[in-house]
Amino acid sequence: MQYVGRMRRAVCPGSFDPIHNGHLEVIARAANLFDEVIVAVSTNYAKKYRFGLEERLTLARRTLGAISGILVEPMGEGLLAEFCRERGASAIVKGLRSSSDFDYELPMAIMNRQLTGVETVFLPAEAHYVHLSSTLVKEVHDLGGDVADYVPRSVLARLAETRPQH
Repeated sequence: MQYVGRMRRAVCPGSFDPIHNGHLEVIARAANLFDEVIVAVSTNYAKKYRFGLEERLTLARRTLGAISGILVEPMGEGLLAEFCRERGASAIVKGLRSSSDFDYELPMAIMNRQLTGVETVFLPAEAHYVHLSSTLVKEVHDLGGDVADYVPRSVLARLAETRPQH
């Protein structure tokens, strides 16, 4: 049977400060499931970021540019559910590392569905990325650890330029 219908579009949201290989793995898998994936780079004003929004967008675009069907956009102000509705996205894709991620994400998934009908698809992280977070990558790097296996080269270069002096 031939697929007939509208384009299946999903949104992968996150602050991506910085984007790491765990993010990339989930985004690439989402690109295999959907016709188009919008990587929505968000800003939570309660958080302190290493990289500003424009640089996080640039690093994500540089890293994801070779994967067909992926767009990188700033999420801007407002609700994720509304961002999805405005772009015609039928799904939000979230990577899960542990049951605590699920416990945190489930109420938001239900609220997003109730607000606009957008569904949330949870993808479990690959075993070798379960421990990864942007915070951990920055901390290990800042303390002199080697994070080359966990981030794209462009991110590694930027981390080196922003390493605090001890």
